[in-house]
Amino acid sequence: MKTKIFCDIAELSLIKKFNKKNIVKGFTTNPTLMKKAGAKDYKAYSKKILTICKNKPVSLEVFADDYHNMRDQALKINTWGKNVYVKIPVTNSKGFFMGKIIQELNNKNIKLNITAVYNFKQTQKILKILNKKTKVIISIFAGRAGDTGKDPLPEFKKSIALAKKFKNVEILWASVREPYNYIQAKQLGCHIITIPPETIEKIEKFGKSYDQLTKETVKAFYNDALSAGFKI
Repeated sequence: MKTKIFCDIAELSLIKKFNKKNIVKGFTTNPTLMKKAGAKDYKAYSKKILTICKNKPVSLEVFADDYHNMRDQALKINTWGKNVYVKIPVTNSKGFFMGKIIQELNNKNIKLNITAVYNFKQTQKILKILNKKTKVIISIFAGRAGDTGKDPLPEFKKSIALAKKFKNVEILWASVREPYNYIQAKQLGCHIITIPPETIEKIEKFGKSYDQLTKETVKAFYNDALSAGFKI
């Protein structure tokens, strides 16, 4: 199975650039990326993204923290484009499982990206309430788990194995920390990995030999020593 690469970004100029790349099969965003990109009007900014990216999946996240407002935001976001996946967090900020809204939207045939997932138990709870028709992405945050000393790989393995019963469900490797994560995601059988632009560009350069890497590294040290005027 091929692991699809999505670009994790909200900056319009970068979306324009990476939308042209065949390696990029979709885009993911979140409120933090939108804020960093300078978005002031969430709806207007999201629609600018969708104007650029018309044919590839785009995940746009709700930011409400309660069922009623989350539902209202999700229904509105869903109307913005046929290629939209509505991102719903697996829990709200208080830790309450958002199963009610996930199940309701799923039964309304709204494409979902369930985000901020960290373990198999969360995946299990999500899959128990899904139908087997409407498209769903489950985003497991590998990098953030690794940052705290936790090994995300067992959680992926168990989640992917269980998700095989659902042809409409894809497991996504989120929070990439290095280009090699793409290889790991492929080896695990992840359907999707979402990657920042600069890391995608590094992946495009895969294929160098160890000898090449050694020469490039030594050359960089040598040139930097010369430019600094070091003497012993």
